[in-house]
Amino acid sequence: MIYCQSEFWYRLRCVMDALVGGNYTEVTGFILLGLTDDPKLRVILFIVILCIYLVTVSGNLSTIILIRISSQLHHPMYFFLSHLALADMGLSSSVTPNMLVNFLVERNTISYYGCAMQLGSVAFFGATECFLLAAMAYDRFMAICSPLLYSTKMSTQVCVQLLIVSYIGGLFNAFAFTIGVYSLVFCGPNGVNHFFCDYAPLVELSCLAISVPTVVPSYVAGSIIVVTVFVIAVSYIYILITILKMRSTEGRHKAFSTCASHFTAVTLYYGTITFIYVLPKSCYTTDQNKVVSVFYMVAIPMLNPLIYSLRNNEINGALKKELARKVFC
Repeated sequence: MIYCQSEFWYRLRCVMDALVGGNYTEVTGFILLGLTDDPKLRVILFIVILCIYLVTVSGNLSTIILIRISSQLHHPMYFFLSHLALADMGLSSSVTPNMLVNFLVERNTISYYGCAMQLGSVAFFGATECFLLAAMAYDRFMAICSPLLYSTKMSTQVCVQLLIVSYIGGLFNAFAFTIGVYSLVFCGPNGVNHFFCDYAPLVELSCLAISVPTVVPSYVAGSIIVVTVFVIAVSYIYILITILKMRSTEGRHKAFSTCASHFTAVTLYYGTITFIYVLPKSCYTTDQNKVVSVFYMVAIPMLNPLIYSLRNNEINGALKKELARKVFC
């Protein structure tokens, strides 16, 4: 009890000194504790994650280039897919390079502003990906449920508008998390128990009581997840109803195949972010959170190009056509 009281008064004194002095943070940097302290495991993880990151960058970059140069892929679905690949590459690049450095150094430090920028970048690309997946679900809904109106409902203007909404939503989420970080007061330990500047560990380090600015990011992120999941769920309910009404087995198979890649990507992505951001913290440990975060930010950006290329005949056909053109030219 005496220890708790002394810690409370210490934190209160730090906050009052910060507020009175106009200095809202005495901590100028943070120490990222990373995934593990085992030297051998760090080397193994460095090699594995480096390989994954190289595949991620090359795979997503190849997807973007292929969609740009191949005329047969100039459709709304692939327009959104190219930006999804860009978001995947940005999400992975926000945390992976710094995580790789963490495996090589004894003490990985990041500045206060660098931490805020990293979290803002993760929030931006993560939210943008949610909106892009919702836009792609809406695109599949229009293609299968209203094929005669597809060219009108998914015109270039509509696609650009959906893309703008996706990026604005990402910026809004990034702004909320950045403001949330700047509203925190740090005056004690600065060791972040994660491989990147995640928001929850930063809140735990803050010596300021939870206020409105600190909880706003959670509500913004939660709202984005709920809205985009609702759009995706409604779209797929109507898609399923339409497919079940089809009399042709071949038509059903074709309709399912056009949605299979997107549905797989949605399941992987929302499955992990639900574990991280929706489930109560008591349902999992910090180490489990780290593992799932690695899958969410490192593995999924690598898997998405593979999912869309392996299960999509149009992408495979366009790739073979472009390769044949290069070889014979």
